[in-house]
Amino acid sequence: MVKDLDGKVGLILGGSSGLGFASAQKLAAHGMRLIIVYRASRIQVNTIQARFDTLEHAAQHLYINADATSSIKLPSIIEQVTAFLDKRKIYLLLHSISKGNLKPMTGDNPLNVGDFEQTVHSMGISLYEWSQALISKELIANPARIISFTSEGNQRPMPGYAAVSAAKATLEAITRNMALEFARHGITTNCIQAGVTDTESLQRIPNYEQLKAHSLERNPMNRLTQPEDVANVVYVLCRPESDFINGTIIKVDGGESLI
Repeated sequence: MVKDLDGKVGLILGGSSGLGFASAQKLAAHGMRLIIVYRASRIQVNTIQARFDTLEHAAQHLYINADATSSIKLPSIIEQVTAFLDKRKIYLLLHSISKGNLKPMTGDNPLNVGDFEQTVHSMGISLYEWSQALISKELIANPARIISFTSEGNQRPMPGYAAVSAAKATLEAITRNMALEFARHGITTNCIQAGVTDTESLQRIPNYEQLKAHSLERNPMNRLTQPEDVANVVYVLCRPESDFINGTIIKVDGGESLI
């Protein structure tokens, strides 16, 4: 049976867990062929590969264990992507990188400038770096989608979240400008702001249990956002009916951010 995303290729940066992997599951189920760039230690590799094996058409996707935030490694990753594409083009670039510093701004070991730079580059600027690399190599389709993930921390301060907050603000600014300048190439660029979601990334945030409890209290839907909720919107944005959605921050939080 032909599926609605058959023939389309998606590149997911950070697709081994959380929102990235949930999106991979949804997109693969609708026929998209995937290139997943992820970073795993030797201890994690088997567990993550077992997770990838559950994807529909698992053997037809490409999995690259490499640091997607490394400018030095980017050319070699692009070479692997190009070989896999075999003259096809990338329809979706999904940026789901969670690599940030969660140090507080005070104390014995406070956040420093290098911490800010690494976080802002990994979770913000790398979206543009990857987009520009793919466009320059003529690997992006027309039309195409670029999607990334932000959070309410883009505006709401939290202890230990300063570097990530700066990265998310940067990500959103880059999204708006890419939407403006890439549209003539048939590329739409949007950002999804998920509500608090119980993922591995959330669990690294200080006092995450309190954050979960507070989010549950204020969510009008009386539950936390699930990775599948976000993956559903990624899928919707890949549909042709979404062609005219561009440069937006789409909230997928059940109304949590209203309160």
